[in-house]
Amino acid sequence: MKKCLLLLLWGAIISCASNYGQLTFVTKLPHKLTENSGMVPAKDSTVWFVMDRGNPDKIYQVNYKGDLLKELKVKNAKNHDWEDMARDENGNVFIGDFGNNNNDRKNLAIYKIPDPNAEKGDDIEALKIEFKYPEQKDFPPKKNKLLFDAESFFYYDSNFYIVTKNRTQPFNGEALLYKVPAIEGKHNAQYIGSFVPPKGKINGQVTSADISPDGKTIVLLGNGTLWVFTNFTMDNFLASGTLKTIDLGVYTQLESVSFTNNNTLLLSDEESGKTGRNLYSFVLGN
Repeated sequence: MKKCLLLLLWGAIISCASNYGQLTFVTKLPHKLTENSGMVPAKDSTVWFVMDRGNPDKIYQVNYKGDLLKELKVKNAKNHDWEDMARDENGNVFIGDFGNNNNDRKNLAIYKIPDPNAEKGDDIEALKIEFKYPEQKDFPPKKNKLLFDAESFFYYDSNFYIVTKNRTQPFNGEALLYKVPAIEGKHNAQYIGSFVPPKGKINGQVTSADISPDGKTIVLLGNGTLWVFTNFTMDNFLASGTLKTIDLGVYTQLESVSFTNNNTLLLSDEESGKTGRNLYSFVLGN
C-alpha cells in the first residue's frame, strides 16, 4: 500500500512538472542558460539569449532542439544586469542592461551589436547607449517610489520603449513607459505614461516585452500572464487601443517573450527548483 501511494505521489509530481498551461513546450534549454533573461529569434531557426546579473558578458545561440551552438563575448560591454533583448529592421541586436532591483543604479545602458549570425569569430563589438530617468531624484528612492527597475523593452521606429518593473512597498502595480532614442550617446529617457496591469493570480510585474514585425501588436509578459495591446497609436500604447489579458496557466519564472512572426511568440523561463529553463511557443488568437 505504501509503495502504491509513493507511485501515485511521484506520478502527481511528474504531471505537475510537465503542466505548461496554454504554452507549447519546444525544448529544454542548455544548463548554461539557467538564468536566461532575454532573447531574440534569428531567421535560421535559432535563438540568441542573454543571462542576467552575475553572469558572463556573452550572448548564446541555441536551436529549437536545445543545442548550444555558439557563444559570443560582447566587447565594450559589462553585464551589470542584462534583462531583455530586441532587434531592429537591419538585424542589429540590442541588449538591455537596465536591471535595477534596488533602484540605485546610475549606469543604465543599452548595448547595440551587429547581426550576431554574421559574426565568424568568438566575440562581437558593442556600441553603448546610456540613459537615465529624469523623474528619479534619489538612489534609491523611498520604498513606495521603487519604480525604476526594468526588465522589458522593444525597438520601434528608431526608438526604444522601456516598461519598468514595479517594486514598490506596499506594491501598487504601476509600470512606467519610457522612450529612448536608439542612438549612441547619453540620453534622458522620455516619460510617456503609466500602466497598472490587471491583476492575475500573481502580482502584475512586467518581465519582458516585444512588438510584432508589422508593428500592430505589442505584448508584455508577467508571471503567468500576457497583456496584449492592439489597435493602438504610438507613442502611448498603454493608454490607447485594445488590451487583452491572457492567463497562460503556468506560473514558472517567465522572463522573456519574442515574436517569430505576427502571431507566434517564443517564451522562456529561468530554472527554479525542478521547473523552468524551458523554451515555449504560443500562438495569439487561440
